[in-house]
Formats: sequence, C-alpha cells, structure tokens
Amino acid sequence: MDPVRPNRAFRALRWSGAYFALALGLLAIELFIALTVRDRLVRPYLGDTLVVVLLYCALASVLRMAPRRLAAAVLFLACIVEVLQAWDYVALLHLEGHPVLAIALGRTFQWGDFAAYAAGYLLVVAGERFASAQGLRKRSALAALSL
Repeated sequence: MDPVRPNRAFRALRWSGAYFALALGLLAIELFIALTVRDRLVRPYLGDTLVVVLLYCALASVLRMAPRRLAAAVLFLACIVEVLQAWDYVALLHLEGHPVLAIALGRTFQWGDFAAYAAGYLLVVAGERFASAQGLRKRSALAALSL
C-alpha cells in the first residue's frame, strides 16, 4: 500500500460537524419524547420517523456516501430492527436487565412503524434534494450549520 494515499476504507470516512450537530439535536428531541410524551401519536410515530433522520445524520457525519444510498441503508436497518422486535430479540439477547438499551432497541412490533420509517426516509431525501437545489453545498443538507 502506498503510504501517501489512504486506502479505500479511509476514503469512505469523513467528518461533518453539521450532520453531527443535527444528530445531537435530534437525539435531544428523541430523549425528550421518550421521557416526557405519553400519547398515541407523537411518541410512537413521530419518534420513529425522527429516529431514521437521527441515524442518517449520525452516519452522514462520518461516512462519505451518496445521500439516497445512505438513507436507504438506514431505512433497511430500521425495518430489520422492527422485524426483530416481533421475536423480542431484546429478550433473546438477554438484554432485559439494561432498560436504556432495551428502550433504544425497542421491544414491540407494530406494522405502523414501517410507515413512520418510510416517512423518515422521505424526509431525508426531500431535505437533501432541497439543500442541493438551494446550493447549500454540493450534497450537504445543512451547510448553514457547518462547524
């Protein structure tokens, strides 16, 4: 390997303070929802929609990947986790004794969650398309937040 040129794995990495700041903000919102909201709309559906955007922003802060491809990967991951919830994988992995982890991973399967995840995907794609059209940066949705 050429010591001057990084290998492929390192070229796939990057740092984006804007996406990281968004991920932290969304994490704060998610925690607020989880700890204070007790309803049948915001907590289950808005929370699941925002978790897709949160994961996208967290991964986009460190991965150099096409926005639609990354958003699709996050959507796929969310759907896989939802399917695993049908088998109560938290119990299968003996994680019941870790309440924060159990809450973060989820323990209840609901068909409606797939629609919430899809809404999160569409929100990400629309946000990236809007940012691109506005010329905020080549492909960053939040250049105004660049740190």
